[in-house]
Amino acid sequence: MDEKPQQFEIVEKKICYDGCFRLSRYLVKHTLFAGGWTPNLVREVLERGQAVAVLPYDPVTDQVIMIEQFRPGPMVQGEYAWLWEIIAGIVEPNETYEAVAHREAKEEANCVLTELISICNFFVSPGSTSETTTLFCGKVDATKIGGLHGIKEEHEDIQVHVISFKKAMQMIEQGQIRFAPAVIGLQWLALHYDEVRKNWLNT
Repeated sequence: MDEKPQQFEIVEKKICYDGCFRLSRYLVKHTLFAGGWTPNLVREVLERGQAVAVLPYDPVTDQVIMIEQFRPGPMVQGEYAWLWEIIAGIVEPNETYEAVAHREAKEEANCVLTELISICNFFVSPGSTSETTTLFCGKVDATKIGGLHGIKEEHEDIQVHVISFKKAMQMIEQGQIRFAPAVIGLQWLALHYDEVRKNWLNT
């Protein structure tokens, strides 16, 4: 298909808030599929950059590492505010995605990743934020993992859970795991289960 790519034009940008996150208001217009252009549109974007998430998996014990921590999003929705997640963090300047995975694994779960498999890169919520997540699966020894972790200076309070892969998939089906990178990572592992185990059990 030889289609002309769609175009957009940023007419104006205003920074509304610049703290832990940056909220920008854009005046933008873009071409229409049927031809022509939209009028000027107001779009507010939470600008956060890039994140990395990693699903730690032990092929020997067939267990995954999950973490649980307080999140304000569910709190605002009036729901239970502690989510089951996988390890994740924001990319710092001049830091590789792989380095973030190793750093966050150590900080959030005192976990050593011995191998990494790249899964995918995706937009978290492109209608409202610029954030993307690069997702990995990491090989670990689950027998040495557990407890409470996190950086005290950042007020992190993280409970580490070591559970069977089967139980993790059941938790997805029962709606107990709702953190998107965790759902994507676990479903990817389900699709590549035999291949991952074959490769990692032989290394």
